[in-house]
Amino acid sequence: MKVASLYRILRASPTLCGKTNLLQYRFFQHDFVPRDPKTKPKRYKYPAVYDPYGPRPPPSDKIVQLAEKIASLPPEERMQIGPALRDKEMHPKLQPISVEGMDIGTPSAGPSKAEEKKAEKTTFDVKLEKFDAGAKLKVIKEIRSFTDLGLKEAKDLVEKVPVILKQQVTKDEANSIIEKIKAVGGVAVME
Repeated sequence: MKVASLYRILRASPTLCGKTNLLQYRFFQHDFVPRDPKTKPKRYKYPAVYDPYGPRPPPSDKIVQLAEKIASLPPEERMQIGPALRDKEMHPKLQPISVEGMDIGTPSAGPSKAEEKKAEKTTFDVKLEKFDAGAKLKVIKEIRSFTDLGLKEAKDLVEKVPVILKQQVTKDEANSIIEKIKAVGGVAVME
């Protein structure tokens, strides 16, 4: 079988037959040289700090003197250097970016405005606190009207009082459920 596959390879590329002998045919690259296992790996020296721009010449005396003058200025005057240079070079003024509502992962020193002002709750849970013993059947029927429960599930739910009837509903829907439960003789609250 090996001979047949080798024959097919040689038939497919006739230039190979003329250049190499049948026994000299190799399945790897011609420039492949196996590494000597006894040789030690090469050690490269890496710089302590990587500088992508390479070594730079030291600043001129004029730049050093200018830096010393800037450092000796009072803080109020140092703050005016940036805007003055921007106007002189005619660079556009940078606009501040609003990060309101974004979580940028920086811890703040004090509580933020969002934490100070409690977010208004938009979804509520309706909880059945208690009901009259004589109104148990009416409460079960009313619970079945606004849930997808069958008769047995609604009965089991009512028997586990206090229990949450419905979760994640709007304030209007929760108030209407509470009114319906109150009308049949039960007490429900919004959480």
